Amino acid sequence: MNIETINASIQTQRNILLNHSLYKKVNHIDDLHRFLESHVYAVWDFMSLLKALQSKLTCTTTPWLPIGNPEIRYLINEIVLAEETDLTLEGKRLSHYEMYIDAMKDCGADTSEIERFLQHVIETQNIFVSIKQSDLHPNIKAFLDFTFRVIDEGKPHEIAAAFTFGREDLIPSMFTEILRNFEANFPETDLRKLIYYFERHIELDADEHGPMAMQMIFELCGDDQNKWKEAENVSVQALEKRIGLWDAIEEKINIEMAEF
Repeated sequence: MNIETINASIQTQRNILLNHSLYKKVNHIDDLHRFLESHVYAVWDFMSLLKALQSKLTCTTTPWLPIGNPEIRYLINEIVLAEETDLTLEGKRLSHYEMYIDAMKDCGADTSEIERFLQHVIETQNIFVSIKQSDLHPNIKAFLDFTFRVIDEGKPHEIAAAFTFGREDLIPSMFTEILRNFEANFPETDLRKLIYYFERHIELDADEHGPMAMQMIFELCGDDQNKWKEAENVSVQALEKRIGLWDAIEEKINIEMAEF
């Protein structure tokens, strides 16, 4: 088993995501807001997967020790550098989550729900309690719960699989096209930061982070067929949870459409 085998195993889920009916429902600025207000949870928990990998694969405590494989340390630290402190459109340093929040505010989307959720996470000091007690859609809860179960219980190669294969790499391209259509149809809405976020995501994934993440999987699984199988299982589940997230967003948009 290898990376090609995993890609073959997740092809069905990828096809569902790439052809999901949600994309055709994002036709009005309110639809875009609903999308962003739910998708932001995936942007945020991606950062948590990233930091979990850094914690497990490098030394993040003192006294420092040369933990793990130096090649893997390099790969994860390079990804963290860009994801946690990338350059914004204005040339400032922000994490991709902060860039996304900034872009949401600029185009009029509501960030209060995610901000309340993160405040609750700080207060409870227990992500699972915060997920359970939130008013989020059940599919979003399931999406987050899966991510943090993998982080909490998973082995490094399983976390890496959720990070690498559980995050689609073609969808940002689709949404860049959707956003450009919005620019033409809703010129009064400032989408520059949002378009920059998605374009930056595409650039990093294609040129740097995608190949680095694949190399990390290869290094972590090596010749261990059990690890490859576990990575495959997590990858399939992660994409199924993403499909559930897309279903939840589409449901929200449909409900709003029915009300008008």
